Amino acid sequence: MKKRRINKIAIIGSGIMGSGIACHFANIGVEVLLLDIVPKSLNEKEKTLGLSLEDKAVRNRLVNDALKTALKSKPNPIYSHKFIQRIKCGNLEDDISKIKDVDWIMEVVVERLDIKKQVFNTLEKHRSPGTLITSNTSGIPIKFMSEGRSEDFQKHFCGTHFFNPARYLKLFEIIPGPKTDKGVLDFLNGYGEQFLGKTSVVAKDTPAFIGNRIGIFGIQSLFHQVKELGLSVEEVDKLTGPVIGRPKSATFRTVDVVGLDTLVHVADGIFENCPDDEAQQLFILPDFVKKMMENKWLGSKSGQGFYKKEGKNIRVLDLSTLEYRDKKRAKFETLELTKSIDNVIDRFKVLIDGKDKAAEFYRKNFAAMFAYVSHRIPEISDELYKIDDAMKAGFGWEHGPFQIWDAIGIERGLALLKTEGLEPAQWVLDMLTSGNDSFYSVQNGASHAYDIQSKKQLRIPGQESFIILDNIRKSNEVFKNQGVVIEDLGDGILNCEFRSKMNTIGGDVLSGLNKAVDLAERNFEGLVIGNQGANFSVGANIGMIFMMAVEQEYDELNTAIKYFQDTMMRMRYSSIPTVAAPHGMTLGGGCELSLHVDKVVAAAETYIGLVEFGVGLIPGGGGSKEMAMRASDSFRKNDVELNILQEYFLTIGMAKVATSAYEAFDLGILKHGRDSVIVNRDRQIATAKAHAKLMAKQGYTKPVKRKDVKVLGKQALGMFLVGTDAMQASNYISEHDQKIANKLAYVMAGGDLSEPSLVNEQYLLDIEREAFLSLCTERKTLERIQHMLKTGKPLRN
Repeated sequence: MKKRRINKIAIIGSGIMGSGIACHFANIGVEVLLLDIVPKSLNEKEKTLGLSLEDKAVRNRLVNDALKTALKSKPNPIYSHKFIQRIKCGNLEDDISKIKDVDWIMEVVVERLDIKKQVFNTLEKHRSPGTLITSNTSGIPIKFMSEGRSEDFQKHFCGTHFFNPARYLKLFEIIPGPKTDKGVLDFLNGYGEQFLGKTSVVAKDTPAFIGNRIGIFGIQSLFHQVKELGLSVEEVDKLTGPVIGRPKSATFRTVDVVGLDTLVHVADGIFENCPDDEAQQLFILPDFVKKMMENKWLGSKSGQGFYKKEGKNIRVLDLSTLEYRDKKRAKFETLELTKSIDNVIDRFKVLIDGKDKAAEFYRKNFAAMFAYVSHRIPEISDELYKIDDAMKAGFGWEHGPFQIWDAIGIERGLALLKTEGLEPAQWVLDMLTSGNDSFYSVQNGASHAYDIQSKKQLRIPGQESFIILDNIRKSNEVFKNQGVVIEDLGDGILNCEFRSKMNTIGGDVLSGLNKAVDLAERNFEGLVIGNQGANFSVGANIGMIFMMAVEQEYDELNTAIKYFQDTMMRMRYSSIPTVAAPHGMTLGGGCELSLHVDKVVAAAETYIGLVEFGVGLIPGGGGSKEMAMRASDSFRKNDVELNILQEYFLTIGMAKVATSAYEAFDLGILKHGRDSVIVNRDRQIATAKAHAKLMAKQGYTKPVKRKDVKVLGKQALGMFLVGTDAMQASNYISEHDQKIANKLAYVMAGGDLSEPSLVNEQYLLDIEREAFLSLCTERKTLERIQHMLKTGKPLRN
């Protein structure tokens, strides 16, 4: 059978979802044809310009405006603005014939079956046999859409449900129709995971599929509990946010963002189409939601929902009076008990054991969720892990319902159900009878989940190309301290995993990195620096720097900074290949580490930059030196060298952070030809390992230390000082900003050398460290560090 490849895709419908999906396909290198309808009348601007309905600008207006709106949205749907050229816009009359040349047609029009069927009528006339055709629907049954279509259409047709925003949410539900070819499902399942970077979940053709069926139940269940327990909107959002591994938007803020009307549409659909659902009554809207719908308080799109912005203040809806009031601080004794528990999964046992209203809320909430998900098997999925995958990937939960139940304990979970008068599905009791006391297990480093058919723990398929550190940390541990765990990944490659709070880089992490290089040089062939936390690293431990500076322990601080610099140089000049695997926030010291390894395998969603200016400092772990070196390496004959150096200077001076790994190439943080990007983070550690192994196999030799860095001396320094002086005089920057910028200028110019010269790396490191330390003696720098530690926000003083 011919191997299927996706080089071109046609997206039909350019609304929020259509444009977002188009952008994500452009992100991964696919050529996109984005089509929408032709306007039936001219707008005022078109009339003024004397255009007619036959002009192309008018005929493509809807699709062009929709894409422009999407590209202005935050968060941005595109990895790099250079990728926009991969999207060609058109309309469903002039350009429909072009769909014969695409590999995949995806319909993303309004959620109405009659309109979708009309679109399919048109598409079938122009589609080439064998072309994939899918619908991005959030709940319309797939079987109704494919009725009456040709055999080839039905064979290649299914639902492919992205969650909004398509770039950021990982769930990709694939819903077969009655005649969908298994090969099509297998292809889409693999394509979603490998190319789109998604968690692919093949769902059954049931109302709202998996993600929304469980997610909307969770919200509706909570809506009904709120008044019963006398909880406020802000209290619920405190209880259902990061403390239990959910997004900061928690529940009510999430509804505001998504739109109350969207939630109501799905909830009504489940109520009407699931008469046998034992919890059907929970999908009836409570009175306060009905009133909000009448008032059109739909959330962000209407300017008010559960929250309302008035000037600079955010006010909150009182669910009893339906009037807005000032926000109140939510505080619970049970939550205080979890503050010292870093791992979210370890908090659940504590949360259900408290004596206050919060603990009661968790007991009721988890009981309802556990009962509900148990009864959805095998209705919406034969495999329990798919429900957990859907909730993690579609709703941003750190742990799915069955994982939380495992953390609490199956028996304890059943006791919660009994207290609330709920019954589990029979298969849960059968599972315990068969000798299985957990839904999940790890066997030989691989994740297994309980299978209700065989009554055994079976390996979860599709993870063959993943390395899951949680599964191997204990069995493959080579060394650990408070800051790192070093694991043997096999095949001669070690991994150094940061385990400090927010993966900050302090003494323990630096010691662990040096130990990892020692071990790798002695007994292994390569080293990966990677973790699977929320962020790679938010940078150096500025709390430690602050304490040393306040105590005026400058010798100790000098030693600490030198240790950081020396560790970065070990990353570069070890006798084994070093590969970093950054993802999420990779700031300050985390970025400096990435600058010094042999290769970076970055997740596409990597937000990387040298941000030390925000705390009144310059990069002191080799970052300033590295940018001066990269500028030197970019100098070419007849180039205006000062302009090139200035670009690198501004990257640090403006604390620029790439909003994707692809943007990091534009900032000079990642290097073309050296570094690579991977869209699916689940594959990142395995890919980094493969690169380290390949470099070792090809004959890695310890690099020779650089002595040929060209610095421009006074010529560059003078330019920078004139520039910062003008900016300060114009009030663009403060006096202290100017002082920091001038220190950076001194380092990147290579000091005040009388003429351009060649220097070595150590020379630049020494003047970098000297500049860093001198800034640590400044009161205004200490104020900035203290403000960041207290508020998490930069201070401009």
